[in-house]
Formats: sequence, C-alpha cells, structure tokens
Amino acid sequence: MVGAILVVLLVGLAVIGPSVVGDPVARDIDHGLSAMGAPLPPSSDAPLGTDQLGRDVAARVVSGARTSLLIATLATLLALVIGLAIGLAAGAAGGWVDGALMRVVDLVLSFPFLLIAILLAALLRETRLASSSAPVIVTLAAVSWTTMARVIRGKAMAIARSEHVLAARALGAPPLRIIVRHILPNVAGLVAVVAVLGFAQNLLAEAALSFLGLGPPPPAATWGRMLFEGRSYYRTSPHLVIVPGLAIFLAVVAFNLFGEGLRQVLDPKGRR
Repeated sequence: MVGAILVVLLVGLAVIGPSVVGDPVARDIDHGLSAMGAPLPPSSDAPLGTDQLGRDVAARVVSGARTSLLIATLATLLALVIGLAIGLAAGAAGGWVDGALMRVVDLVLSFPFLLIAILLAALLRETRLASSSAPVIVTLAAVSWTTMARVIRGKAMAIARSEHVLAARALGAPPLRIIVRHILPNVAGLVAVVAVLGFAQNLLAEAALSFLGLGPPPPAATWGRMLFEGRSYYRTSPHLVIVPGLAIFLAVVAFNLFGEGLRQVLDPKGRR
C-alpha cells in the first residue's frame, strides 16, 4: 500500500505538476540569484530554492519527474515486448530453441549493465536521434530485456510441462495457440511484477546516464542532470543535490515496494 500510494503521487506529480509549477527553463538572474551570483536557498518564493542559473528547483524537479517517468515507461514497455516474446518462445519450445535463445541472454548479461548502457547511449548519440530521448529509451530497453526474458522463460517452461498444456498438445493444438491461450494467461501476473521491478531499474539507470551526460539533451530537466549540475555546489547550496537525489530515492523505493507487493498478491506461492 505504501508503494502504491507513492506511485500514485509520483504519477500525479508528473502529469499535473508541470501545469501548476513555473517554467523549468526560465532564468531569473535578478531575483533567482544572490548578490554574489550564488543559488538561493529554499524560501517562500522558491520552496526548493534556485539553481546556479536562477531557475526554480521545484519546477525543474517536477518537470524531471515527467521526463524520467516517461523514459522509464517507454523503455520498460519496449523491453517487456522483447523479453516476453523471447521468454515465451524459449519456455514453450524448449530444446535447441531454448538453448540458443538463452545463450544470447547469457551473452548480454555477461557485460556489466551500466557499461553496455553507456556504450550504446554514446553510439546512439552520434545518430540523427541525438536531439531526442530515443537513444536513452533504446539503450535501456536493449540492456533490460534479458532479465525479463529469463524470468518469464522459467515460468513458461514450468507451465509448458503442466497437464493441461500436455493435453492441448495431444489434441493437436498448434504451438502459437498453446502459448496465447494456455501459457500467456498463466504468466500475466509474473509479467506485471517483472515490469514494475524493471521500471524501477530503468528509472535508476536513466538517472545514471543523465548524470554522465548521456541522457536527454538540455534544456530537458532530468533528475540525473540536476545532480550533475549541482555537484559543484553541494557545500554552499546542498539543496541542489538533496532535492533530485531524494526524488530518485523515493521513486525507486516506491516502485520496488509496489512490485514486491504485486508479487505477494499475484504469486502467493513465491512468498518467503
């Protein structure tokens, strides 16, 4: 319940927040900076303070919520499509098909997640898509589908050996019908759990890529970029790193709690 409440609040903030707060890229040199040109601390005019360019941190963190959640959502959906297709195919077919697909999964998993994400993001930034969020979305999807495929494959393999699936095969049901009518409905709960937990991972990975300068290009506001830009002011203006860092922490914890709650509801046998 705590995770669900936090998720609803985050989604509401991302959907409604940007229309309530100010412009995240608007600069106010005269009123947004001190006489020495330093960021202002939280006040009644700027509840979360201003950054080094006189921009409202509250407006930027709310805008960053929309950007980060949208990127994580699209990346998770794309990864889920790939992972679901490969996981179902491997689990239902078995044999050499399962072996070949799982070797591909093992190959991708053999590389560190962040390392391959940085490599793909850097390569895609050299294409025509560099001015959009597409490189980040494709990168996150390309490195996160493997875990989904492996988990779904294990569940699908167990269901494929169950009596009702064996009976359907004995009656002459084609493989595609068996997957769609008998296996897919039984892995739907697991798919929901994997998607939510994968979303939390993609949210954290997007923040890491943005911190390294491989996220959405400026002037888009993202939590990772806010951390990067505020790192030089952590002593004099700690709110520049505390606010986006806390936002990332709460978002990841919220979706992990929500995913764990879904797992306990949809998969009672998996409870510890």
